[in-house]
Amino acid sequence: MPTDVMEMRASVEEALREVSRIKTIVTDAVEDGVKTAVKAIKQGRYAAEDMIGDARVTVRKRPFQSVGVVFAVGVLTGALVGWLASRD
Repeated sequence: MPTDVMEMRASVEEALREVSRIKTIVTDAVEDGVKTAVKAIKQGRYAAEDMIGDARVTVRKRPFQSVGVVFAVGVLTGALVGWLASRD
């Protein structure tokens, strides 16, 4: 009987060590994923800021062309919305 208890205790300790090892692996993986996501968000934000800056420069250089493009996009959007609304 004492041998069974010792074997069971060794098995439990081994299982606890394995659980601890798995916990460490999962924690590291989650931390790596969070770091990657934060990096991607920062890169996306920088890209968006660059695009906004480029758009501002373009509007300052070519104001009439910019107004024409915005007007055309508005007309096309209105036509698309009207077409989608009439399909019902």
